[in-house]
Parts: sequence; structure tokens; C-alpha cells
Amino acid sequence: MDARLLAEQIPSLRRYARALTGNAWAADDLVQDTLERACSKWRLWLVGSDLRAWLFSIMHNIFASQLRRSPPPHRVVPLDEAAQELHGGVDPGRDLGTGLDLQRCLMQLPEDQRIVLLLVTLEDFSYAEVAKVLGVPAGTVMSRLSRARIRLRELMDGASVPNRPGLRLLK
Repeated sequence: MDARLLAEQIPSLRRYARALTGNAWAADDLVQDTLERACSKWRLWLVGSDLRAWLFSIMHNIFASQLRRSPPPHRVVPLDEAAQELHGGVDPGRDLGTGLDLQRCLMQLPEDQRIVLLLVTLEDFSYAEVAKVLGVPAGTVMSRLSRARIRLRELMDGASVPNRPGLRLLK
């Protein structure tokens, strides 16, 4: 494997890892782990195939493994948000424009939806490429992307709709 080809992918890997983890240190560690794995397993990459998709597959698998191994992180809620968290609603006196930002809303999406949304929108992968990276059918990619876009729009608009596994909202 040509080291230059690998080095060309580092900015994309860092950008995706940062958006995926929401933390610069964790993102750098994830990129490092990805590059180490790619270098140790370089014989598995087929010359002429999509190196970028292969690297993102490695990163996805490492990230998924880390999530399975680690306990869920404790969430720290600032005091000004505690009332909102307890009552499940939006404080009507609060200016939502200053309180919500894209990164925070992205981190509230379920992992499977956030991953698909980031690969399609941030990294400009096609649905077929995302399906290959994640090892799921293209229809699943489209479904997750649709749900992610809807949920992100709700979060950015300040909706207080809970996003719990198994919860279905009827409209």
C-alpha cells in the first residue's frame, strides 16, 4: 500500500471521527486506531478497490466495537437545562436559538442514524457506499437517513420529542 494514498484520506477520517465521537481527543484516537489497523491489515485491501470505503469500514467497526465494550457514558446536564430534562419540555422563557447547536443535536441522534447521516452528508458517500461500509442493505441506509433528517430537524427546531428505542410516534 502506498503511504501517500493512506495519508490523503486522513483529513476525511479525522472529520468523520470528530463528528462521530463529538470529542477531539477521542476522534484522534479513533483515527490512530483506524490507521494502525489499516497498516497491519493492508493485505486485505484489494488494489483498485475503493480505499476510502475500506478505511471508513475499518473505522466504523472499531467505533462499534468500542461502543459495545464501554459502558454508556454518564451525561452531565448543566443546571439551566436540568428543569427541561426533568419535565421533558422546552423552557418557554429560554432562547432556543442560543441553546441549541448542530453538534449537540447530532450527538443526540441514535448511533445508527448519526453514522448514516454523517457518511452521506459530511463525507459525501453514496447510499451504496454507505451500505457497503456498514454492511447493511441500501434500503436500510435510506430509512436511517430519513429518520435521522427528521429527528435532527425536530432537535434543531427545539422539539422535545423523546427518542427512545421502541417508541413510535403516530401522526
